[in-house]
Amino acid sequence: MSYHSRQPFQKAASGAEIERLLHHLPTVARLAEETWAKGFALSVLKQSRRRGWTPSAKQLPLMRGLVNDLFTCASDDEGDFNPIES
Repeated sequence: MSYHSRQPFQKAASGAEIERLLHHLPTVARLAEETWAKGFALSVLKQSRRRGWTPSAKQLPLMRGLVNDLFTCASDDEGDFNPIES
């Protein structure tokens, strides 16, 4: 994961965004190269089963960053798709 600097204001997450982030966290945990990222994803997934749980102000930007990196890195590893050569 790349280093994400603190932002002065984090937009609050909607319920749909939290569900989307939680949907992708198992994949983040499975594909994480860094042990802290895997542990963080598994920890958040465990906490999310609690009734009324919402991510903290520190968890939310990390969740967003990890899921964002999941899609950014996945497209980089695949190489460029060239429809002419397919």
